Amino acid sequence: MPKLTTHTLRKLKGKQPIVAVTAYDAITARYASEAGVDIILIGDSVGNTMLGFETTVPVTLDMMCHHAAAVTRARPEALVAVDLPFAEAHYGHDRLLASCQRLMQETGVDAIKIEGGAELAPAVARIIAAGIPVWGHIGLKPQQVLALGRYKKFGSTPEETESLIADARALEKAGAFALLLELTDHEAARKITEAVGIPIIGIGAGPHCDGQVLVAPDLLGLTPGYVPSFAHKFADAAAQYRQGFADYAAAVRGKKFPQ
Repeated sequence: MPKLTTHTLRKLKGKQPIVAVTAYDAITARYASEAGVDIILIGDSVGNTMLGFETTVPVTLDMMCHHAAAVTRARPEALVAVDLPFAEAHYGHDRLLASCQRLMQETGVDAIKIEGGAELAPAVARIIAAGIPVWGHIGLKPQQVLALGRYKKFGSTPEETESLIADARALEKAGAFALLLELTDHEAARKITEAVGIPIIGIGAGPHCDGQVLVAPDLLGLTPGYVPSFAHKFADAAAQYRQGFADYAAAVRGKKFPQ
């Protein structure tokens, strides 16, 4: 199977659902790729799921480079994208371009995902002009949760829906190859998906998007504590982890391991 590219991904819109998953390490990336997922995203959700932060805000560029490089060492056949972390998209063009350049060159990813709507379209266009593929991100933008005051669903009013459609069209015009649509009203998500010619990958945005993305620890049942209601658990790996550790401890204490 040839490696998926941003060009071939765009052609999947309307033809088959796109499967995306987050991964933060080589082992998870390898298994996800072997399972045939289309996109592996090194999300700044690594801060919540793996690093113990309450939000994605503390995640730095160094952290994203570290985890993204680990994922690409698995040589997945999926398209690999990485999140641009908190506030990086809102610096001047020179620093923004330098941050994106560093992520591409140091990690070997295929694309950068950037949170932001129409206000970032000019910056997105300039980054793409430099040869860096961009995956847009609209709806709920977790990097802005401190300003929002809470996690909330978007597109619940006609005005919000029209604003999201305007964001989607602006980012498409800027050259984004796809958009992530997070925590958005299902009917609004349908209208947004129909309004643009690039794939819309949903998370908590219902069944009408062109594809879906979930956080790997959530779908594997590894996330302790709160898990979003839209994050279906497809496995209970936590139970296997606990049992494996318990069996190991018992074998050592019972002097059955090592033989």
